[in-house]
Amino acid sequence: MLITQAEPSLVEQHAARKKRYVLTMAVRGVSLVLAAVFYQTVWLMIIFAVLGTVLPWIAVVMANDRPPKKKLDAHRYVAPRPDRTLEDPAARRRVIDGGTVIDG
Repeated sequence: MLITQAEPSLVEQHAARKKRYVLTMAVRGVSLVLAAVFYQTVWLMIIFAVLGTVLPWIAVVMANDRPPKKKLDAHRYVAPRPDRTLEDPAARRRVIDGGTVIDG
């Protein structure tokens, strides 16, 4: 395995998760302030209030989640190409006493 294919260190992963959490909570704070600002426009206030209510849960779930694992290339059986076989399967025949050839 090449070093460039290695996963980020745990410290880097933790720093990225903290950054994502702080950003999500900042958006939550802004949405709560906007809900208070738009208290006269009820539908807009409700949208910002719901966003401010749901974002903490989303932030915690995202902060506790690790990055997805890389998809590993599994070594699968690949049938040999016809031009790479040792014998031609069509040319394989059985011979019975007397030299009679039977196609098999």
